[in-house]
Amino acid sequence: MTDAVRGRFIVLAVTGSIASYKSIELARRLVQAGATVQVVMSRSATEFVQPRTFQALTYRPVEGEMFQIQDERAAGHVAMGREADVVVVAPATAHVLARLANGMADDLIATTVLATAAPVIVAPAMETHMWQNAATRENVARLVARGVRVVEPESGPLASGDVGPGRLASLERIEAAIAEALSANAALAGRKVIVTAGPTIEAIDPVRFVSNRSSGKMGYAIAQAAKDAGADVTLVTGPTALAAPKGVRTITIESAEEMKDAVLALLPGTDAIVMAAAVADYRPREVQQRKLKKRDVGSEVTIHMTENPDLLRAIVAARPSKTLIVGFKAETGDATAEATRMLREKKLDLVVANDITDPGSVFGSDTDRVTFVSADGAEALPLLAKTEVARRLVVKLATRLSAK
Repeated sequence: MTDAVRGRFIVLAVTGSIASYKSIELARRLVQAGATVQVVMSRSATEFVQPRTFQALTYRPVEGEMFQIQDERAAGHVAMGREADVVVVAPATAHVLARLANGMADDLIATTVLATAAPVIVAPAMETHMWQNAATRENVARLVARGVRVVEPESGPLASGDVGPGRLASLERIEAAIAEALSANAALAGRKVIVTAGPTIEAIDPVRFVSNRSSGKMGYAIAQAAKDAGADVTLVTGPTALAAPKGVRTITIESAEEMKDAVLALLPGTDAIVMAAAVADYRPREVQQRKLKKRDVGSEVTIHMTENPDLLRAIVAARPSKTLIVGFKAETGDATAEATRMLREKKLDLVVANDITDPGSVFGSDTDRVTFVSADGAEALPLLAKTEVARRLVVKLATRLSAK
């Protein structure tokens, strides 16, 4: 763990459970491993452990109250979340899980989790029946779908006198989760990655165009996840309503031809290309230089279309020998079968397939249910936030690049 946490800023959120005394040792071990540890405590946690105990071990004042935070900046209440390399909630009570799952921001812990772009780890601890309650299970599932890492509790003697699941995970398991989350942040260090996103638009005249329903959310999430993993990322994007990911070089294009030219120009030295854009297959054969007038064309209009260049084939043909290429296949039927065909015919390394008739995978949604298809087989994922799909794809990229 030492190498992973040394020099990192870790926010340790402690909530009101009898297991909070174990977080004292966790804080001590993280500090000894070289991390800067900022403890945040809920009011109920201070009924079990005195803040001065954590302060003595971390050499930092403990934060607790939203509007009494000792960070003097105007946005001090969100500063910890922004600066954190990882946020760890240990122990996490059933009450806290419910508040985090519902996106509440009524105390400093919840606000910190909402304000961070860093990995979030929760280690629940509670009585067995509370852990097994359907409400708690639903809240955990919602957090997992958003990309929160959950270190599930263990079975053993509980404060209630029962024996069963609900006991805080061992410190070794929590430390391993922290190390894994922090290591993932550097998994693509030194790598150059190109991500395409959004739709392309093909002009009919100066006013009208042909396009598709892509929102760009998946591609933008992948660009951000790759950047968070340490890569040098360039995002080539069609028109979207999204803000450019922080720290990512962004090139905006409109047509499929422009996207092809931009990607091919970036190819030298690229380690991986993720083609998440929805590229138009066809474009109008002729682009009118003046707006088509209804009075000139009448009640019916015929637009002759011609095929766009196959962007994936062009990139595969021009790619450096060790460059990984990932394609996307959105279908309205058997997406996995179509992705398998695409993988073989276009000589790709990986295809991400989804069925856009699935309610969780429609264009514009924040979730997706995808299958990773490669020469190793098909790996179907459950319904996840697009940010979590992006994180898992980045892990696959890092693994494959390391193998090469």
